[in-house]
Amino acid sequence: MLAGGFAVHARAAAPEVEPVEVTADIDYAGAGNARQRLDLYLPRSRSGSAPLPVIVFVHGGGWVGGSKAAGRLIVQPPVVTGNYAGVSIGYRLAGEARWPAQIHDCKAAIRWIRANAARHGLDPDRIGVIGTSAGGTLATLLGLSGGAEDLEGSVGPHGAASSRVTCVVNRFGRLNFLAQPESARASAAQAGPLAQRLALMFGGPVDEKALLARRASPVSHAASGLPPIITFHGTADSLVPFGQAEEFDATMRRAGGAHLLVPVIGGGHGYENAEERRRVRQFLDQHLRGILSVISTEPIPHPVKR
Repeated sequence: MLAGGFAVHARAAAPEVEPVEVTADIDYAGAGNARQRLDLYLPRSRSGSAPLPVIVFVHGGGWVGGSKAAGRLIVQPPVVTGNYAGVSIGYRLAGEARWPAQIHDCKAAIRWIRANAARHGLDPDRIGVIGTSAGGTLATLLGLSGGAEDLEGSVGPHGAASSRVTCVVNRFGRLNFLAQPESARASAAQAGPLAQRLALMFGGPVDEKALLARRASPVSHAASGLPPIITFHGTADSLVPFGQAEEFDATMRRAGGAHLLVPVIGGGHGYENAEERRRVRQFLDQHLRGILSVISTEPIPHPVKR
């Protein structure tokens, strides 16, 4: 187009800059294993100059599947605010390595975060963990087993760093592999496949590997003086029945542990709920940023799909 004899050119829009910088596939173990990697999420615009608290995500997948890629939906929203950094970790699955390799990997990833905190502007004393399903079990164990030598392992080059965490969000993780009574076991339809996966992970049927299964069960590590934990669990969960969350809550209370249980009414094994997300952020803000509030444990209704 001409205007006054001169050509007028439209100015090209500047490319949008992603608000989060993602560094994928960092080898936290130094072994070259594709499962022993983490993704680091950093805000391009930080809310201040202080080192950032870190939200760590541990994926689910029934011990035989799942990927750290699922962490993007969990950690990226708080990172965008500039108030947090995020990490999503992978770990060896049951088909590759038997228990306790899975928790050893998770602890190695936490040690990597702490050892590299100064380099990336992270606060090594403010690390919160969110886990879903099998990841919920692992996240809860991270919170409860800071002094358990058999669960610590020697994975990775940062053995001198601590694997302790500040707080835990457990989303319907299995809390007792030797669950009693029957109401705390998987439904009949789920029991067979679950037994096969657990036998693969423990190297034999659970009842024959009771010592391993007990050490893998967060309920066995309940104690006072441990990081605060909040559990969200669907009351209609047929794979990890709600009774497991109730048993864990009662055991933690008897032991003097800091635990909150939030029932999700009608929620199955795997759901998305906006009110749950709000309370998760409230919990993390309180324990990682010092924003005090009253976190409700009132049951959250979950809409039924029609």
